[in-house]
Amino acid sequence: MNPENLSLSERVALLQGSLRETPVVELAAEGIRLHAKLEHANPFGSLKDRPAFWILKSAVESGEVTERTTLIESSSGNFANAMASYCRLLGLEFIPVIDPNIAGSNEAFLQRMCKRVVKVQERDETGGFLKTRLRKVQELCKELEDTFWPNQYGNPKVAEAHYRYTGEEICRVFKQLDYVFVGVSTGGTIAGVSQRLKERFPSVKVIAVDAEGSVIFGGPPKKRHIPGIGASVRAELVDRALIDEVVNVPEVETVRACRELLYQHGLLVGGSSGSCYAAVKRYLPRMRSLSAPPQVLFLCADKGGPYLDTVFNDPWCARLEQ
Repeated sequence: MNPENLSLSERVALLQGSLRETPVVELAAEGIRLHAKLEHANPFGSLKDRPAFWILKSAVESGEVTERTTLIESSSGNFANAMASYCRLLGLEFIPVIDPNIAGSNEAFLQRMCKRVVKVQERDETGGFLKTRLRKVQELCKELEDTFWPNQYGNPKVAEAHYRYTGEEICRVFKQLDYVFVGVSTGGTIAGVSQRLKERFPSVKVIAVDAEGSVIFGGPPKKRHIPGIGASVRAELVDRALIDEVVNVPEVETVRACRELLYQHGLLVGGSSGSCYAAVKRYLPRMRSLSAPPQVLFLCADKGGPYLDTVFNDPWCARLEQ
């Protein structure tokens, strides 16, 4: 079967098999049963592969995306990588809107996968780049004909993807789950995962992990340097999440946690993964007080390779601590 002879919807159907189950591994931890779900095992390297595919599939089925459509989206890296990859396989044009905080390897990947990459340079009024990126997306949508904005910040298909895939997989792995720690940025992951897990494990505690300086949960805005977690605006998908508590993690703790995961547990993972692990450590005294070791899970959103020049770079980390 030659994919070039298939319709766009038929090509999308072929790609659905790419979303395979990602592994859960147990890590040594005193007083708890600690598990990490390794989302870098997705086809293009992060948990963003799931919503990117699901949005594309739904948009093609509804007729919002055809062979002539140009997709345009704001991203700090992973969602753009996933959308660029799927669009390339489907023969669609995609324009990612990125900012200076993107990892160099992710930017290089996008430059090779996309005909056009737009990089904003101006920080918004909160000190971040998200509002600037979103304004640029809207400008491009008005400038070009036949465009589609996936809107990972408000599209309910993002939460639906994580409900159907990520959350469902967790339910198949565990007979009991007491705590789950999920990094928050667009809110789609924690919305879909929390909805599914609360159905299966009504007493599970869903802990949202945010970056210090993010405004998602009402904290004061602050300049941030590690992409993939936190935001300078509260995305509407956050309101769909069933959250029990929020843990805010300073970036210096994220760095230490990423390195501990590498050196003590053999996991080379990215910034949001380190933030979730740091949040687990902050929360440990409360979990250890239970009569039996609780089952605890945190999501590892991506691999650590794109962070070698930042989180795993000593001079960069020294500047972060100043």
